[in-house]
Amino acid sequence: MAKNKIRVRYAPSPTGHLHIGNARTALFNYLFARHNKGTFVIRIEDTDTKRNIADGEKSQLDNLKWLGMDWDEGPDKPGDFGPYRQSERREIYTPLIQELVEKGLAYESYMTEDQLTEQREAQKAAGEAPRYLYEYEGMDDAEIKAVQDAAKAKGLQPVVRLRLPKDHIYKFDDIVKGEISFESDRLGGDFVIMKRDGMPTYNFAVVVDDHLMEITHVLRGDDHIANTPKQLAVYEAFGWTPPTFGHMTLIINTETGKKLSKRDESVLQFIEQYRELGYLPEAMFNFIALLGWSPVGESEIFNRQEFIKQFDPKRLSKSPASFDQKKLEWVNNQYVKTTDNNKIMDLALASLIKAGKIAENPDTKTIEWARHLIALYQDQMSYTAQIVEMADVFFEEPEQLDAEALEELQNETAPIVLKEFSERLNNVTLFTAPRIMAVIKSIQKDTKIKGRQLYMPIRIATTREMHGPSLPDSIELLGKEKVLAHLAKTLKEIQ
Repeated sequence: MAKNKIRVRYAPSPTGHLHIGNARTALFNYLFARHNKGTFVIRIEDTDTKRNIADGEKSQLDNLKWLGMDWDEGPDKPGDFGPYRQSERREIYTPLIQELVEKGLAYESYMTEDQLTEQREAQKAAGEAPRYLYEYEGMDDAEIKAVQDAAKAKGLQPVVRLRLPKDHIYKFDDIVKGEISFESDRLGGDFVIMKRDGMPTYNFAVVVDDHLMEITHVLRGDDHIANTPKQLAVYEAFGWTPPTFGHMTLIINTETGKKLSKRDESVLQFIEQYRELGYLPEAMFNFIALLGWSPVGESEIFNRQEFIKQFDPKRLSKSPASFDQKKLEWVNNQYVKTTDNNKIMDLALASLIKAGKIAENPDTKTIEWARHLIALYQDQMSYTAQIVEMADVFFEEPEQLDAEALEELQNETAPIVLKEFSERLNNVTLFTAPRIMAVIKSIQKDTKIKGRQLYMPIRIATTREMHGPSLPDSIELLGKEKVLAHLAKTLKEIQ
């Protein structure tokens, strides 16, 4: 194993799309590698062929790239330690499994699934923890061979199990949690390292891959802690030195206080969902990096290079990370406010087209109108898909005024303001925000009506809303015909 060069890996299974929790694992490994000028490896753990989905690997890699991560070795960047898909490494695993069998450290197990189920049910009924009981207990080598030969004659396919030593302690010094130890007798018995189809199990393959790829540190979620002693057993069987482990705390849903589960539909959990809503990759990178890791100081907004410079695994939290949707929206809004207008325009326009508010191939005039509209809302948007709801008044004829708006128009000066505004606006030929503002100022000068009593009736009557972006700009974007129609309708409602 490399003594100086830090090598870390992110090893997803292509059984689904990139989840927030997986993205955090990848991100912390990426930051750790880049901070230490080490190597970041992507390895695809695809041995569970029944659960793999067609575009699972593509989703993982595409979304990692979108988040702003790059890697040094992987299925798309071959290096000296490939292949980088477990399904392509079978010829590496098979002789190593055979080596353990020949040394008596592993053995073929012919217990059927029905027998194993019966064993577990009997243990549960007796109030015992379910575990595998060594099927050759008390037999000598000749007797074991006879039992195995009889099973083979019946056409049974074996699994291969690793023989665990009794009364043995597996311990490791975790970067996050400190020293952790497990008793071999509490691991559920000898565990499978090769399935009946000849494919290695996760806990065997991951050890072989990490060792042969010279991985020095394994940073992963603490749902993997229970796997670690089994992996240490494989390391010991081969006489290999294990990497340094660091298990990051769980991510919990702030709203429920429960573990962020893929079955929890109260919060979006996949990176693609945030991409579709128009979240910015820099903001997602920033937010995810703070899920269970704390920088020095009070600031919460950092760019990628600042995170790389600061990242220290010793600052990984020992407490669960809190996934706060509102916090994510706030972080993204900070980026939306400062991001290039053209990028926000492209994302927001795509949302308007997807929602059917704007034609799929808009002409130049429509694009310029949309650019003006989106710019009005840019500072308010937590994510660009919000433009569809925020700007609804510009696309749909608004409903009747609510009670609060009607009450605002009961002021005796409201009809005066609206009549004056309608008459003067009707005579405006150049319908632009500056000209509209000049009309409002002229009404203030001539009627002495100002402040809320001037602006609120105009806003309610023209946009049919009590709140919104710049009033003159909103009126310009609505267009003269629609604004005059809204004014006429409102005057009828308050007379």
